[in-house]
Amino acid sequence: MGRVTASLDDLPLRDDLRGLTPYGAPQAPLPIALNVNENTHPVPDAVASDILDDIAVAIRDVNRYPDREFTTLREGFADYLGHGLTAEQIWAGNGSNEVLQHILQAFGGPGRTAFGFAPTYSMYPLIAQGTGARWVTGTRESDYTITPEEAAEQVRAVDPDVILLCSPNNPTGTPLGLDVVEAVYDAARGVVIVDEAYQEFAPRDAASALTLLEGRSRLAVSRTMSKAFAFAGARVGYLAADPAFIDALRLVRLPYHLSALTQAAAIAALRNADVMLSMVDEIIEQRDRISATLEALGYTPHESWSNFVLFGGVRDPKTVWQQLYDQGVLIRDVGIPGHLRVTAGTEAETTAFLDALASIGSAS
Repeated sequence: MGRVTASLDDLPLRDDLRGLTPYGAPQAPLPIALNVNENTHPVPDAVASDILDDIAVAIRDVNRYPDREFTTLREGFADYLGHGLTAEQIWAGNGSNEVLQHILQAFGGPGRTAFGFAPTYSMYPLIAQGTGARWVTGTRESDYTITPEEAAEQVRAVDPDVILLCSPNNPTGTPLGLDVVEAVYDAARGVVIVDEAYQEFAPRDAASALTLLEGRSRLAVSRTMSKAFAFAGARVGYLAADPAFIDALRLVRLPYHLSALTQAAAIAALRNADVMLSMVDEIIEQRDRISATLEALGYTPHESWSNFVLFGGVRDPKTVWQQLYDQGVLIRDVGIPGHLRVTAGTEAETTAFLDALASIGSAS
């Protein structure tokens, strides 16, 4: 075989994909990696053993296709979410990104429009454009909040087919009131997706958009096991919606898209939900510690209901990012001028980040 000399420009790529760049956060072998909002706590040993036991059983039948409807897993998610949900109202995929892709394949596509309030999760436009849909962004207030009235007005002006609401929002951590969700839904013709990937890190009394599902057939609420469940490497996301909405997603999913091993691992993790979620309070404690220390150093941390903190007041984000990198600490430059974002890690990881930032000097 001779060496390949073609470039992407030489291939018959779809015109609407030309010039795009793939999603990607820096991956580097640094001792403190706090850049992709992972749960940096490992799965507890007892739970890991239980998961391995279930995988060992599943592997004996791995010569057969898995349950195409992943019924037991859907029952587990319904039990975990509560709110009277049943398995018929649950869908799942390989990470919440695949779940969102199913939605865009079913309700987006060529000639259709997807909409979100910027800044928000950077995968939304990539998923939308990958399905051939046009991505349109709305605006937020200077503190990244959205009022119900303004949200509804923007939705009516764009008239999108798919609306993606990230709650709490990534990359800002901003909470989203249910009154905004209701206003958007009432103003919309298309489907409305509330992405609650970080919901477990919100205050305990914070209501979920799951409470709004009844009577709203165009509404879906997506979740992930990547964050609070420390299951990022397992790639399991899911959503709750009207059964008719779930039927629409069946039209576009690949056959047997969730492997038997993935199903087994997720079912076992859900069975141990109390233990798996026991680390959430510690993460919240470290998040709040980060915010308080950032403020003491002269930075401007934004309110966060997630497992990360976006902070402003950074005169030169690229330089500060590099200085932290050189000290073995990896955080995220999300492209918002004057800002950087850091994930709340373990107490030791958080200390390492705060010490490294302090050594650089205060923001003032």
